[in-house]
Amino acid sequence: MSVTDEELRRALLEAIAAVAPESRGASIPGDVDVREHLDLDSMDFLRVLVGLKERLGVDVPEVDAQHLVTLDGAVAYLRGRLAP
Repeated sequence: MSVTDEELRRALLEAIAAVAPESRGASIPGDVDVREHLDLDSMDFLRVLVGLKERLGVDVPEVDAQHLVTLDGAVAYLRGRLAP
């Protein structure tokens, strides 16, 4: 599956917005801790991971969640998971 970084970022933001609707349209810098920035608790973040699986078909093990702390880190991680 070939996806651009922008498509990955969009899928991630959609998964976040499904859990935290107030984040829709918000400016989230690529290098900040998304959980702190949006005040997401651990259950919210797990729901974001489930949303990523639904949108991208990528299973993110809970142990790898630390790679998705920032938008930039999440995009890099997802790109690696989707690489052939």
